[in-house]
Amino acid sequence: MRKQVVKDWMTTDPVTITDETTLPEAARLMKEKNIRRLPVVVDGRLVGIVTWGDIREASASDSTSLSKFELGYLLNKLTVGQIMTRSPITVRPLTTISRAAQLMLEHKIGGLPVMDHNRLVGIITESDIFRMLVAGIAA
Repeated sequence: MRKQVVKDWMTTDPVTITDETTLPEAARLMKEKNIRRLPVVVDGRLVGIVTWGDIREASASDSTSLSKFELGYLLNKLTVGQIMTRSPITVRPLTTISRAAQLMLEHKIGGLPVMDHNRLVGIITESDIFRMLVAGIAA
């Protein structure tokens, strides 16, 4: 049995955003595309990653003293660049699935951008790894 590598299971051409994308726009994009994380790219360079959890945490709680209008105004001004994880952990296309899964477990993250010579070429997520496992079981 050959070693399973990231390039065979990753999502290629991932949806990306810039650091100037607002939180509401990032949330809308995630819902529309049914994804939970977005690599943040500026001038062709990966600068961060934002997750659905990051957006949820940055959103207001019910205990705020601001009115819904004030709160809406402030949230519409908040950008991904202000809440993203900078310099995310990445893997290369030939990284083994085992190593990618180990990194996700160690760092308690659900996905890793895949880089090839400083270019974002994909993203590997826990869902991709589950898909690989199910395909192996069914085979």
